[in-house]
Amino acid sequence: GAEGKRGGEYFTPRSIVRVLTEMLEPYKGRVYDPCCGSGGMFVQSEKFVVEHGGRIGDIRVYGQEMNNTTWRLAKMNMAVQGLSADIKEGNTYYEDMHNCIGKFDYCIANPPFNYSSWRGDNELIDDDRWKGYPVPPVSNANYAWILHIISKLKKPPIPGIA
Repeated sequence: GAEGKRGGEYFTPRSIVRVLTEMLEPYKGRVYDPCCGSGGMFVQSEKFVVEHGGRIGDIRVYGQEMNNTTWRLAKMNMAVQGLSADIKEGNTYYEDMHNCIGKFDYCIANPPFNYSSWRGDNELIDDDRWKGYPVPPVSNANYAWILHIISKLKKPPIPGIA
């Protein structure tokens, strides 16, 4: 079906975005989406904060989008919504524009799963995002997305350890 697809680009239906946001509960801090599209996850995150007694500005959003037209839409969407946003243009696999480890409080994303041929045999083998883990396979990007997201999150405090 055509649900989730518009103009050749995939998008996450609003009902799914709302469920993801309600599960994540991004009350305050830095929210990251490595494949942010036009920024719908960010808009819903801000709505969540306001609906739960927070203020606009309690979160700051960071994203990346590889499609130039969609990236421009995201920048415009953030400006119209009045969101504090740092949205970069580039392919997250090869141009990790937010190339930081452990910076974000939350990650909300719906990446293009099951993408094959996302890297060549020797590309991205030594990438910092998968240090300590097996290198993601060439044939499927799912594991790469998971490791990418994990690498961006602040490490949660371990209960009982100061």
